Amino acid sequence: MKAYLRLFRFLKPHAGLFTVASVFMLLSALFDGLSLTMLLPLADKVMNNKPIVLPAHLPPFVTGFIGRINAMEPLVLLNYLSVIIVILFVLKGFVSFMQGYLMNDVGQRVVTDLRGRLYAKMQNLSLEYFSHQRGGELMSRITNDVLQVGTAVNSGLVDLIYQSLQVVVFAVIIFFIHIRLAFVAIVILPIICVPMFRLARTLKKIFKRSQERMADINSILYETILGARVVKAFNAEGYEKAKFDAVNRDSYKLYMKSTKRVLMAGPLTEVVAVCAAVFVLWWQGRDVIAGKMSFGVLGLSLAALLSMVRPFRRLSQVNGLLQQALASSDRIYEVLDTQPTVKEKPQAAALRGFKTGIIFENVSFSYGPNEVLKDLSLNVKAGEVVAIVGPSGAGKTTLLDLIPRFYDPSRGRVLVDGIDLKEYSLTSLRQHIAIVTQETILFNDTVRGNIAYGIPGVKQEDIERAARQAHIHDVIMQLELGYNTFIGERGTKLSGGERQRMAIARALLKNAPILILDEATSQLDTESERLVQEALNRLMAGRTVFIIAHRLSTVRNADRIVVLNAGRIVETGTHDELLKRQDGLYKRLYLNQGAHVDEAIRD
Repeated sequence: MKAYLRLFRFLKPHAGLFTVASVFMLLSALFDGLSLTMLLPLADKVMNNKPIVLPAHLPPFVTGFIGRINAMEPLVLLNYLSVIIVILFVLKGFVSFMQGYLMNDVGQRVVTDLRGRLYAKMQNLSLEYFSHQRGGELMSRITNDVLQVGTAVNSGLVDLIYQSLQVVVFAVIIFFIHIRLAFVAIVILPIICVPMFRLARTLKKIFKRSQERMADINSILYETILGARVVKAFNAEGYEKAKFDAVNRDSYKLYMKSTKRVLMAGPLTEVVAVCAAVFVLWWQGRDVIAGKMSFGVLGLSLAALLSMVRPFRRLSQVNGLLQQALASSDRIYEVLDTQPTVKEKPQAAALRGFKTGIIFENVSFSYGPNEVLKDLSLNVKAGEVVAIVGPSGAGKTTLLDLIPRFYDPSRGRVLVDGIDLKEYSLTSLRQHIAIVTQETILFNDTVRGNIAYGIPGVKQEDIERAARQAHIHDVIMQLELGYNTFIGERGTKLSGGERQRMAIARALLKNAPILILDEATSQLDTESERLVQEALNRLMAGRTVFIIAHRLSTVRNADRIVVLNAGRIVETGTHDELLKRQDGLYKRLYLNQGAHVDEAIRD
């Protein structure tokens, strides 16, 4: 029941519209019942010109109404019924359209809201969350799972309410025709419902596994599309196809398993209802032969009982649809209930300017059981250029990821101007930091949109100035629409070096006092690197700069070089000082890079 309540909670913002739609569903069910009762006067009074004979012990208003009908001439009654039937079906068509339109509106509003909530939640989650989740999995939550919930709302809930109301209406008709006949419906109800409830538990488990397989399919698609170059380079098309086929077959098997169970419920419901109808025919048929009941009453009884078959059959299918939505709802709430590991204090202060420096105070950090940084301390003064070097896996990027609070230390703290980063708002902190990473991230937007990313209202001349400093302006002007050219997903219309210079232009435009360069020139050729390095040297003047580089030629002019190994600082000093140390790690790294580095250092 708790799971159903969480599913229905998605309707809360649209409770008013849902209530109006439910009223139209009630009216539609009532018109279904009224339309069915037209059989009674047509069969007895109009067609056979015989009085309508109902069982005794009916309420006075029913017997009085039947008496007035029996007193009417067949032709007059036929005229009345002809008009009434047309009016009933016109009204029924109108309310049916309204309830369908409004419920589809509610369903689409729920889908829109859910997608918005999930996307907003993902934007607010910490970077650590995304490092443990597959991109295709998250895409499946926001597309496929949300769609399943929306389908359950605009189809499943419609049928759940509408078909249930129809069952009630037809049950009331049966009750007024023959009170003992109502007990037949009471006996049928548990025979049909008990298997449906037992089926629900099995279906939810199957649908949850099915949603997971769909997420696997999305994940494989996402990875192989992004990695198409690698797949082809390693002739791995057959391997990827086999992996996809295995997941795809598993998804098919789960789908057919759930389909078999859902479809079995329909025929079972129909057989039970038909057996009940045959019993009623045998039971009430004797009363018709004996003259205790008119033929029209028998026809209406059978019609009402058989009319209950369709709602029950549809409800059995709705049960499967709702179980699928419940499985999707659980997966959606897994995201919505996730709390970010990096949290902003309610009364966090705004960082206004950057004055003295950044201090890493006994900082340790772990990815799960793997400790990446170990009791590390470092004091960086404002305006200082610090290079972080070391072998792969030493913790260089992780260390600098602590500055914009992409992660928080497991132990220790990071201070800006003598105050713990946690005291500042995330927005104000990150406004003071510009980052250029080794993995160049560009968006399927215009050149202008990519350079001015996150800086609304920036002037065109400022964008062009940053592009010139990054030596990318001339390349941009050769594009078809210049700064208004869309560069494709991940900047596919640009070369690797051009994408890197575009990212540098973005950092230049931000003009932040703290600059983080994580292999910022790794994709540039020698000439481009020289030009960009000149621009970076101008940018770094008067700013606090952190540089991560494997190519030691790019860090030889740093004020200080910090050498990391296994999460600890093992050496600090200038380029010349570190080269003078015997058996130092920096010197070994320099020697391992060979003549290329030696030549670069002599330039």
